[in-house]
Amino acid sequence: MGDFYEFFAGGGMARAGLGPEWDCLFANDFDSKKAASYAANWGADHLHVGDVAALTTDDLPGHADLAWASFPCQDLSLAGAGAGLKGDRSGTFWPFWKLMKALDDEDRAPHIVVLENVWGAISSHEGKDFAAISSALAGAGYRFGAVVVNAVRFLPQSRPRLFIIAVKKPVTIPRELITEKPGVEWHPAALIEAYRKLSKRSQNSWVWWQMPLPHARTSIFADLVEDKPQGVTWHTAAETKKLLAMMSPRNLAKVDAAKKAGRKMVGTIYKRTRANGVNGEKVQRAEIRFDDIAGCLRTPSGGSSRQTIMVINGKRVRSRLLSPREAARLMGLPDTYLLPKNYNEAYHLAGDGVAVPVVRFLAEYILEPMLSAALTAAKKAA
Repeated sequence: MGDFYEFFAGGGMARAGLGPEWDCLFANDFDSKKAASYAANWGADHLHVGDVAALTTDDLPGHADLAWASFPCQDLSLAGAGAGLKGDRSGTFWPFWKLMKALDDEDRAPHIVVLENVWGAISSHEGKDFAAISSALAGAGYRFGAVVVNAVRFLPQSRPRLFIIAVKKPVTIPRELITEKPGVEWHPAALIEAYRKLSKRSQNSWVWWQMPLPHARTSIFADLVEDKPQGVTWHTAAETKKLLAMMSPRNLAKVDAAKKAGRKMVGTIYKRTRANGVNGEKVQRAEIRFDDIAGCLRTPSGGSSRQTIMVINGKRVRSRLLSPREAARLMGLPDTYLLPKNYNEAYHLAGDGVAVPVVRFLAEYILEPMLSAALTAAKKAA
């Protein structure tokens, strides 16, 4: 279909979503452990491990049709400290963009650029970060728009993410890919408000992307859970009892209801600090959900804890950490995908990634039609 560069590549989940018809010319990540997973699954031929700020256009072969950049979200996440684009990690957007502008100077600018991040990037610093990115795209001659896609439409994990999709002028965008007004499915109120705050130049370069609704998801979280997990062990009865003791009456009622469900029930647990209703002191509570959906996978550096699961089958109640393979499945990775042997490394790899079927959906309904139109136009011009 086309050639692409994958920046902040992690374990190559964007590559997995794009699929075999796309040819990776170059991949980059600063994290050597994630890069090792990338190499184990995709090979190291086009992989460069190091700081994006140290790259030059000499490192980038060919003329890529697409540049995908899932730049670090820690400084933009609602769970993080909120440093914004001035932060040490999310601030790496600017070296990446400097590289894109340098490619433009060489007439090698990608036809399409996709930026992926937490949807908190929309409102980070009262929308100033989103406006800065928008201004950079508009100033470089890109038409662009954004969508918020929750992976829960495809996988049993609540994971809303922001995708900014930019197309280099003068490529004509097919009319069926855009709409005159924002739609409720892909353009939440926060995104519409952020658009209203953009400069006139940015608004003039803006498009509202249009995509169909995906088919209804058929999988539930319990389908992904292993009976004999690798990389984790089941808690002892005493540890499970301790978890139950940390639950409020409301959460214990959920456990009781799960025992009576007549099928295996899998709940996810997060430990959170809550105020004690009696004297106002802070206490740690175990909060559980049984809605057949896992909470958003996060990493400790993002400010949240790892997920614990509770598996209930009648009166039998067991608990343990989410396994690395289960985390990978929640991201849409196949079981053939090679994971790090270290638990924390595997969990970080999944928690920092992009959901594979979301990438495939965007590719099918925007990126590939867009690229086909661009290539057709180029042939006619020739």
